Amino acid sequence: MNYQTFEPGTHLGTFIKCYWVLEDAKSNDPQRQTIVPDACMEMIFHYGDLYRQYLDTGNSIVQPRCFVMGQLTRPLEIEPTGETGIFSVRFQPEGFLPFAGMPIREMENKAIALKNLFGKDGADIEQKILNSGSTAERINQVEGFLLSRLTDTKAVDRIISSTIETIFTANGQLPIEELSRQVNMSRRQMERKFSLAVGLSPKQLSKTVRLQAMLKMLLNKEHTSLTALAYEGEYYDQAHFIKDFKEFTGLTPKEFYGDRLEMSALFYGQS
Repeated sequence: MNYQTFEPGTHLGTFIKCYWVLEDAKSNDPQRQTIVPDACMEMIFHYGDLYRQYLDTGNSIVQPRCFVMGQLTRPLEIEPTGETGIFSVRFQPEGFLPFAGMPIREMENKAIALKNLFGKDGADIEQKILNSGSTAERINQVEGFLLSRLTDTKAVDRIISSTIETIFTANGQLPIEELSRQVNMSRRQMERKFSLAVGLSPKQLSKTVRLQAMLKMLLNKEHTSLTALAYEGEYYDQAHFIKDFKEFTGLTPKEFYGDRLEMSALFYGQS
């Protein structure tokens, strides 16, 4: 398996967290992979074989070849159908707003084909990326596409960007009332602005950020017990921690730990 991340150009660093590439050979026994919400929308290009996505109904669909994945509010289960070749743009939590062709909140938990979002331009960049022979060429092509659509660099409210930074700095542990007080904005107004810019409420983003911090501790084995982990995350108790963990991963911490965690780490933003 080959997984690499790359920094965005200086003009797009405000909007893009990183680019990543994943390549892997076809498996005779493909396994489902659990992708955990990380508050970052993704623009995915499958230049290898496609992935199957499992739905809450128990059915499955084959993902589009090139699409934007909206904000996840629940675990996403996918499975390779053959050889993996993925190039992805991972946006900052509020970074997709200037490029969005529809309200971000309506994209929640959905994989929306680029041609449905951007029309002919979406189809054109899809072909350019799929026909590229290297990661450097793909990055160059996608940055040209995004810069051409970046007509309003002030689309994201500066106060919202600052509030998001505060949430991350506090590892999602700051109460929403305190957050509202710090930024001098009513909770209702803050929720409305977050819905527009991020596609998540401040509470949803905080829960996601806090759980991500716990997942990284699990991955790095920086814990002595689940009780200690719950305490570190400032959860009310271990039961509260397990409840939130299962909401975002579909599993208890013990069930999730192991190979599944290591694989899922590739997708939820260890860069």
